[in-house]
Amino acid sequence: MARAPIPAIDEPQQDIADAQIREKQREVKYDLRDFTIDYIIKQFRDGLFYVPDYQREYVWPDGHRCRFIESVILGLPIPMMFVADMEDGRLEIVDGAQRIQTLESFEAGDLRLEKLTQLTSLNGFRFANLPVAQQRKFGTRALRLVVLEDSTTLEVRQEIFNRINTSAFKARSAEVRRGAYSGPLMTLVKECANNPLFLRLCPMTKSLIDRREGEELVLRFFAYSDRYSRFKHDVEKFLDTYVLDEQATFDVQKHKHEFLAVLAFVDKHFPAGFAKSRGAKTTPRVRFEAIAVGTNLALRRVPDLRPKPIDWLDSSDFQSHVTTHASNSLPRLRGRVEYVRDQLLRDKAK
Repeated sequence: MARAPIPAIDEPQQDIADAQIREKQREVKYDLRDFTIDYIIKQFRDGLFYVPDYQREYVWPDGHRCRFIESVILGLPIPMMFVADMEDGRLEIVDGAQRIQTLESFEAGDLRLEKLTQLTSLNGFRFANLPVAQQRKFGTRALRLVVLEDSTTLEVRQEIFNRINTSAFKARSAEVRRGAYSGPLMTLVKECANNPLFLRLCPMTKSLIDRREGEELVLRFFAYSDRYSRFKHDVEKFLDTYVLDEQATFDVQKHKHEFLAVLAFVDKHFPAGFAKSRGAKTTPRVRFEAIAVGTNLALRRVPDLRPKPIDWLDSSDFQSHVTTHASNSLPRLRGRVEYVRDQLLRDKAK
């Protein structure tokens, strides 16, 4: 792809830009310091660390708080927090208020751990229930803080807070899963997501491809095909559980055969593939799930299935099944995949 021409910038403009950069850089001076959790909690209670007015209220839900504490206990890297050294000697929390308040709440016994996915034996624990050795390790764990010098203005501190909390590009579930899990299942998921026929039948924008949307859809295909009737309402948890359960026992050849068989069937019988229409740029997840999983369920019953023309794709019944409303509920999931399965089996050649 040809690169855009570089705009002409004269020397006076460069001088102005250089002066502005230097001026703004002088506004942000900082130091890096490591503080133990015990020290951070104590100083927060004593008011040395304090939350400024421009910060949001304490909004983390319990699930998020418990997951953070689990990460701390596991010794996982914790993103650096930002504080500002004020003229009165106190430290204003620029970014990290949710984490510090969670640490304080847990140590005080106000937070009860629940729904942990790694340290499952700690579900139901409060801080005082931890073995004494683990309490000590928790308290002496050091966290790194960026300490802004007291010359940092309120405007700059607010700007840092806003940039950290509004510029973050949250990782999609498929991106997190790719880094967190390994094994035959995830290897096959990646392979199938790059299958040329899959990419043709299931159009996605480059941005979605880069963010592993294909892997998300393929994993949903495997998980829903095998256990859609067990689904509740939390897709991410359902998929994570499936991956963990199947890491050691996943039948690669069986699932690969089914995936390729579905692609071949859809290519032959569905004019627009998994998409709404020919030439579409994206593929709705619920539509993909309905067609892919429904077709797989039908082929499991009749491997040589030869359906009549699939005119029900344009019916109001099918459209009601593939709308996004209440898409993450068991009745809706079951309804859309079984609708496609039953239509294909009902239409099979006698």
